[in-house]
Amino acid sequence: MTSDVLVLNRQFYAIHVASWRRALTLLYLDHANVVDEEYRTYSFADWREMSRTLRQHPAGFVTTPSFRIAVPEVIALKIYDRLPVSEVKFTRRNIYEHYGYRCCYCGKELPTDMLNLDHVVPRSRGGATDWSNIVTSCIPCNLKKADRLPKEAGLKLLLPPTRPKWKGSASLVFRANFRVRQSWQKFIDNVYWNTELEEGR
Repeated sequence: MTSDVLVLNRQFYAIHVASWRRALTLLYLDHANVVDEEYRTYSFADWREMSRTLRQHPAGFVTTPSFRIAVPEVIALKIYDRLPVSEVKFTRRNIYEHYGYRCCYCGKELPTDMLNLDHVVPRSRGGATDWSNIVTSCIPCNLKKADRLPKEAGLKLLLPPTRPKWKGSASLVFRANFRVRQSWQKFIDNVYWNTELEEGR
């Protein structure tokens, strides 16, 4: 069994991804309820009873000597209402997300294979590789700018480099090995993926 379970806080904001063992433990200890796709909630006893009527379940079942229970896909904590404090990780995917897959010089929205990461202040002049100096750039603008400042290349930054704010109420950082289930989507407005920044231009 390798099913991951989306954990919501009391206000139904996504805050964590837990193992199925941890999720069932929280449910059994009455610290959480199962949440279905219609936003109905189930206690451990209710979910155990519901499981008796299910012939199939996307996350599978756990069988004990006395009963069989479906592995929940989403649970909500009964008391915890805080949000995780975090920062958006500096990754290629998150940079694309932050700038809306647009070239920060010409404003065109493009697929990732037509976008580069550009150092506003070139590295050769001491420019940092962080949120304060990296923007997305289409290939033509990137070639035009080359190893110069935007003004020197006759370019204007339409979207200046900024650090994205953590949208704790609507975002969740996932590790790349988590498979986002369809049943999670309604609880996740904007996902920032925790992947390493690829070696880029």
